Amino acid sequence: MEYILPILTSFLFCFIAIQVVGPIAIKVGLVDVPNARKHHNGHIPLIGGVAIYIGVITSSLFFVETNSAFVIYLLSASLLLFIGVLDDYYDLPVRARIVAQILVACMMIFGAGYYLESFGSIFGSDEAHLGKIGVLVTILAVLGAINAFNMVDGIDGLAGALSLVTFMSLGVLLGIAGSNWYLLALLFIASIVAFLMFNLRWPNRSLNKIFMGDSGSMLIGLTVVWLLVIGADDNVRAFEPVTALYLIAVPLMDMVAIMYRRLKKGKSPFKPDRDHLHHIFERAGYTRKQSLAAITLASALIAFIGCFMQIIAIPEWIRFCIFVLMFGVYNYTLIHIWKVITWLNRKKKH
Repeated sequence: MEYILPILTSFLFCFIAIQVVGPIAIKVGLVDVPNARKHHNGHIPLIGGVAIYIGVITSSLFFVETNSAFVIYLLSASLLLFIGVLDDYYDLPVRARIVAQILVACMMIFGAGYYLESFGSIFGSDEAHLGKIGVLVTILAVLGAINAFNMVDGIDGLAGALSLVTFMSLGVLLGIAGSNWYLLALLFIASIVAFLMFNLRWPNRSLNKIFMGDSGSMLIGLTVVWLLVIGADDNVRAFEPVTALYLIAVPLMDMVAIMYRRLKKGKSPFKPDRDHLHHIFERAGYTRKQSLAAITLASALIAFIGCFMQIIAIPEWIRFCIFVLMFGVYNYTLIHIWKVITWLNRKKKH
């Protein structure tokens, strides 16, 4: 019951919130409209983030021990959700979103007192302490995580499925370490499952489709980086900082690679396009469901490897080198994507 009751409560609150908020969103115009970049049928309510927030926050009032750090988290999550809803409705400029994200990062650092103090021993036996520069690194980490999950939200279920992988990994590692923050990961898992039922219209096609929206992807990104920083904190030490890279590997690598390619072309790194990993799968002839399954499985495998190496205490510098090599292969694949697509098509024919 320690686990089941909070999970069921979060799931039910999110499920009910979707039913209640969905019609309201349609009336006020909080919907996603098809265009040249967004291919879907009809006007879809952008209320996934609001529903997940309601499911998690409401259930946390019953099951999460309230302390000053958790109150700061609630305030920062509420602020970012509000900015996300405004962005979904008004399409805010990038600068406004970045300012809000820096503000919530500062709330985590100066309000709750959580920030990255070191990179661990990724360069050898000595620990790479950050000192005061850890504040700047943490702000960049918050911006990176929030925008990584925001950018990967391109096909039905992808941001939700990838965040499930991350929250499951965080729940396990934080639970093993004895940190009560594992419960927040469980609450998000339950609410995201409820969201995915409507987003994917599974197991019943009669469910009304909804989208996560920027409010949802930014809320998830904030919560992920919040738990990652806590997990790597010396007082918790659920995992070393290098393990965090494996837990958000696919969103992180996709964001860094795509921003690099945009800058190389002389474009804004935040300008939307159709060059993400899931778009590449589609151009290779895979359906969206096949793309979703393949990318999620890849993310789960990488996260499992990261958790496994953490548990058996593989040296941090080896784990870091493996991740760098993996990212190098990923980036090389994107640069030579048409050769890869040709190879994949040949495999499909066989």
